[in-house]
Amino acid sequence: MSTSTLDKLQERFDPQAAQGMDDIFQFHFSDNGSHYLVVKDGTLSIEEGEHDDPSVSLSMSTDTLKGIMTGEVNGMTAFMTGKLKATGNVMLATKLTSLFPNR
Repeated sequence: MSTSTLDKLQERFDPQAAQGMDDIFQFHFSDNGSHYLVVKDGTLSIEEGEHDDPSVSLSMSTDTLKGIMTGEVNGMTAFMTGKLKATGNVMLATKLTSLFPNR
């Protein structure tokens, strides 16, 4: 994943939306390896690689993630059409747009 997309996630992160959370979002990118987000009590850290025990794992291309984050791609549609695969606590994935709102 390009650093700029990760930087954008960091910039757009809404600590208020993450209050009381303690979750790991694992991303497997078809075009850029694996990264995971650690969301804990209003903080965010972005790590490269695989987490041992993620709350939810999401597989997609970086373009799909960008589209979901900009609102150009509906996350549920991406899931239904196979552009996004999720395992684990799939309902957590629906929180991504509130954690990283368009500003």
